[in-house]
Amino acid sequence: MSGDVARKELRARVGAMPWAVRLQLRALEAAVDATQRRDGTVNRFLFSLLVDRQAPANPARADAGGVRSVDFTVDASTGVPARVYFAAAAGAEAEASPHPVIVYFHGGGFTVFSAATRPYDVLCRTICRETGAVVVSVTYRLAPEHRYPAAYDDGEAALRYLATTGLPAEVPVRVDLSRCFLAGDSAGANIAHHVAQRWTAAPAATTPPAIHLVGLLLLSAYFGGEDRTESEKALEGVAPIVNLRRSDFWWKAFLPEGADRNHPAAHVTGEAGPEPELPDAFPPAMVVVGGLDPLQEWGRLYAAMLRRKGKEVRVVEFTEAVHAFYFFPALPDTGKLVGEIRAFVESIAPRSTA
Repeated sequence: MSGDVARKELRARVGAMPWAVRLQLRALEAAVDATQRRDGTVNRFLFSLLVDRQAPANPARADAGGVRSVDFTVDASTGVPARVYFAAAAGAEAEASPHPVIVYFHGGGFTVFSAATRPYDVLCRTICRETGAVVVSVTYRLAPEHRYPAAYDDGEAALRYLATTGLPAEVPVRVDLSRCFLAGDSAGANIAHHVAQRWTAAPAATTPPAIHLVGLLLLSAYFGGEDRTESEKALEGVAPIVNLRRSDFWWKAFLPEGADRNHPAAHVTGEAGPEPELPDAFPPAMVVVGGLDPLQEWGRLYAAMLRRKGKEVRVVEFTEAVHAFYFFPALPDTGKLVGEIRAFVESIAPRSTA
């Protein structure tokens, strides 16, 4: 198949998405482009006005799925907040069977969004309801004001807070921190990987024993390298959200000054340098790949690296999925994704029948 024919086919597949979804993706792209300044900074005020709608936490009232939410601060020194989602009636006593915990890191190229961003609020509520887990969504500090390794530090800080302090008093459920998952999408998936690597490599004396990582959930993971993959080249100008210009902006904003995309924060798959050292305790992973996502090959390369290192990994592919497809509950693949997440969590931390 010639290059022109292949690109025409790819355009047709992207164009087959519902028009409302394509319209929202175009609006998001326009907002990203309008707010990425030439000096490498982000106009956050304009971005919030254009697309970043915030959903408030509601500790007193459950949503239609029975999920409530509470905001709290995981690190007083940095002001990093988090939002916890739990399913329990207001005023209910702590349940006999503790829930597993999923610590979630949002995407946004390390530069935008928060736990309160409406699509992430919806996604975390859905994951909480469908898995029976308590979900803790972390609003890490954003680049370029806070470059590498700030986001990874904030992820670790969230785990340490949970291990030493636990959940806020307004959360009337018990959790089992020995069944803790790290999850994230796009840049958040990158953060989840690096936090898992750090946490499982830390000496027992410095890692609170209450937290035990049992699984990783990585959606459309944002990894990279100086060499462009075939999917990055084939989908350039075709796929929504991720293109080479935007991606380069995000990496430049996040990585240390002067670093290129082969920096270990971005390039974790071993082609351009040593493979990362993964401790024995590094948990099993589920890696979600979209067939219309320019980042798809990085996801497959990551999974291959895990296998070479002797780690358990399950790759879940959605052939017609674009980057950030999980933003849109109406897409059939989003419902399938939630089912895959539920199955992965229950395969490791089954719901109690007590």
